[in-house]
Amino acid sequence: MQIKSREPLEGGRERVTVVPESVDDLWHLQYVLEPGDRVAGDTTRRIQRDDEQMRDTGGEREHMWVAIAVDDVEFHKFANRLRVGGEIVACSREDQLGFHHTLNVEARDELSIDKRFKPDQNERLEEAAEATENPDVAIATVEEGEAHVHTVAQYGTEERASITGPTGKGEYARDRSELFAELGTILSRLEVDAIILAGPGFTKQDALKHLERNHPEVAEQITMVDTAGVGDRGVHEVLKRGAVADVQEETRIESEAAYIDELTKRIAEGAKAAYGPEAVAQAAEYGAIERLLVLDEKLRKERGPEGDWAINVDDVVRTAEQKGGDVTVFSSEFPPGEQLSNLGGIAALLRYRLE
Repeated sequence: MQIKSREPLEGGRERVTVVPESVDDLWHLQYVLEPGDRVAGDTTRRIQRDDEQMRDTGGEREHMWVAIAVDDVEFHKFANRLRVGGEIVACSREDQLGFHHTLNVEARDELSIDKRFKPDQNERLEEAAEATENPDVAIATVEEGEAHVHTVAQYGTEERASITGPTGKGEYARDRSELFAELGTILSRLEVDAIILAGPGFTKQDALKHLERNHPEVAEQITMVDTAGVGDRGVHEVLKRGAVADVQEETRIESEAAYIDELTKRIAEGAKAAYGPEAVAQAAEYGAIERLLVLDEKLRKERGPEGDWAINVDDVVRTAEQKGGDVTVFSSEFPPGEQLSNLGGIAALLRYRLE
């Protein structure tokens, strides 16, 4: 996600201009936008024409700029788009004011959002922006006498290192362990969450064994993938198979799973945990929350007119953060989110036990 600009407005509102760069960014925006927000961007709209020069043909699409007062937001994962619907409140054609329109937002579409941003919504935007700037996955491709290291960004890859040199027999050959050692040194210096080790044949398995002995912290991050080539060709194969997306998803799932496992363990022991809206709200007031866990779908619902909790979820989030707690918003698409949903959609790991 690119955050192109921020502009303060009256009444505590802010105008943020963003450019989503992936389907993940569109998914994030789903939980930032709410009814009552104002969203603006370029679009096309069917305009009815019926005059003496042109008979009515059912309308022609024209490019225009519109700003809408948001009524509804829908994320269409398989269409790779976010649909934002509402009444047109500003437009490059004044005769379209007051009509309903749907903005179909796709990757690379610039969008301006006017609203009073909540802390977790700002945090979600910042996390999406950081994910674009700081690659968190590396791809290491290796075969006899050759290894390459690439990092992965939202769009494209960047080669960080290329190691070549004959191995085997001959005057200029070097032991393959030297190649593995150099690869291990490079990988240990990268600040990434996961590493995909790929290549043809058995060389990558031997490289992994070397890393397990000499760089165990690197080996723990590795997922193995078979490819026919190395370098750019090998990276292309890895991306084509969706291995990077799988690893990134697993990384998030693992983080959420660790929190939910700790929560269920504490609940079973009757220890430092709370779940359900009322219990969590009470823990927030006492300043007892170490980490607040809340489901994204529930968070969005409770901020709208369809919410059924007796508490104000924004007050709970704000209070938890003000009193030193961290907040993790769970994805409803992953199994840990389903577990949290079964516990009411909101829970907390506490600093101390509440009686």
